Amino acid sequence: VQLQASGGGLVQPGGSLRLSCAASGAFSRYVMGWFRQAPGKEREFVACISVSGSTKYYADSVKGRFTIARDNAKNTLYLQMNSLKPEDTAVYYCAAGKKPWAPLSSSQLEYGYWGQGTLVTVSS
Repeated sequence: VQLQASGGGLVQPGGSLRLSCAASGAFSRYVMGWFRQAPGKEREFVACISVSGSTKYYADSVKGRFTIARDNAKNTLYLQMNSLKPEDTAVYYCAAGKKPWAPLSSSQLEYGYWGQGTLVTVSS
């Protein structure tokens, strides 16, 4: 699976952005996740979604503000980010599970394919 994230940019606090992750390969068989790495910090879990899209997990810090979704027909993963805060500033990475039909997990160790990252900056 090859992944290409896009959609990052500069946004004011309280604003919105939608990230996309275009995938090649058997996208519809893989659990997918979004992770982020802020300057000087470790990469952390943001959200993940099951193969069918019916199950989603979120980090507490983004719950109620971010929504993960997937379109298996378009081989694309999304992250809708609303009510953005300065602390959301980070490079955002999309990732696919280590193998097809893997269990849904928030652990980075369970993801074997990573996109290149897209920078989100929340600042006035």
